[in-house]
Amino acid sequence: METNEEIEKEDLENIEENSENKIQKLEAELEEWKNSYTRKLAEFQNFTKRKESEVAEMKKYASEGIIVKLLDNIDNLERALAASKENQNFDSLIEGVSMILNSLKNLMVEEGVIEIEAEGKEYDPYEHKAMTTENKEELEDNVIVQVFQKGYKMKGKVIRPAMVTVNKK
Repeated sequence: METNEEIEKEDLENIEENSENKIQKLEAELEEWKNSYTRKLAEFQNFTKRKESEVAEMKKYASEGIIVKLLDNIDNLERALAASKENQNFDSLIEGVSMILNSLKNLMVEEGVIEIEAEGKEYDPYEHKAMTTENKEELEDNVIVQVFQKGYKMKGKVIRPAMVTVNKK
């Protein structure tokens, strides 16, 4: 018959053995988690580098579409100049340049660019840049009298404010 000491000794050995097994299992699981984390981190770093490279490539060629459209207008301007040199016809030159200007304006609209209305409108510091002031009694205060340079918005954002003269009484 086993004594209490022997039973306690066996219990302690079983507890130690179970503890050792649990520690080994936990260490193996921890190692597995470390390896998994390292792989995922490497995958994420590769993904990040790939995305940065793709974004850089997109930025590099982002304006390609608009440039191709502008090239058509440059070709037309060159043809208009060549034709006017040959014919010495000022009226046809004006007509050709006018057609190209309309084409460029249409291109701007297609790209979401619109002209900021200014002359006769109330001065808005977000859309207009006051260059000078005038005192015209027949006009209201803060009304734009003259536009020196047109302003433009692209998809609602001012990309160039209009340079204007503002009426100040």
